[in-house]
Amino acid sequence: MIAYVTVGADDIAAAKRFYSAFLPALGYGLKEGPEGLSYALPVAPGQVPVFPDFYVKPPFDGGAASAGNGAMVAFEASNQAQVRALHAAALVAGGADEGQPGFRPDYGPRFYVGYLRDPQGNKIALFSSNPAEPGRDG
Repeated sequence: MIAYVTVGADDIAAAKRFYSAFLPALGYGLKEGPEGLSYALPVAPGQVPVFPDFYVKPPFDGGAASAGNGAMVAFEASNQAQVRALHAAALVAGGADEGQPGFRPDYGPRFYVGYLRDPQGNKIALFSSNPAEPGRDG
């Protein structure tokens, strides 16, 4: 099980604008500290986390942050409309488009996805595979 995912950022304020444009809509809460941003889904008392936390921090070695070539973090939305809305909100908040929301021929018929780059260049996917919605073929 993945416990957490961390991406590097040199400009924490820009990262906060970007990630706060869509992660709260997916249920993530934000805690800020001197070490950066921590986004987590709520956990009921007595329960253990099921999904990984997501951290945005300056690199621990003090060097410049860089995006991983081939690395991507994907966040699941509840439906296709939410994918579109959150993709648009993330663009307004400083993200760069890496692929408009839609179906991709290389993926399953219900995999609806939009791709972004955060202000640091990290690749982010917002997707939905909601079985109650029409798929690529209908």
